Amino acid sequence: MGVSVMELGLTVKRLQMKHHRAATDALRPIGVTLVQWDALRHLHENPGASQHDLAVLTFQTDQAFGTLAARLEARGLINRGAGTGRAIRLELTEEGERVFAAGERVTEKVVRASFSPLNADEQTMLGGMLERLLNS
Repeated sequence: MGVSVMELGLTVKRLQMKHHRAATDALRPIGVTLVQWDALRHLHENPGASQHDLAVLTFQTDQAFGTLAARLEARGLINRGAGTGRAIRLELTEEGERVFAAGERVTEKVVRASFSPLNADEQTMLGGMLERLLNS
């Protein structure tokens, strides 16, 4: 008798929460929250993205992301500028790039440690199965 689909779903959620807690703790010395670092990460991956696009990528409303962007701008981590039409375009500052890179190092260590009980083949298999679920 296998695991129930409800238990499987809860296990995925528990692993996600484990990553969030550990990443939050690891990012604290850098001076950013996981939500702030995630915004920097998406902006690094999508230079010149609109504030709306980044809100979508980070699973936030436009208003919530606007508040977050204002905080990041006040800390000197991003610059906001006018885009096409009413769009607001964002870019990382030099300090934002530095904080992003520092955060990337610590969050990668967190995730690497979390998946370390699986060998490389198991990690590849799990990644493939998760991709299949996401794309179905």
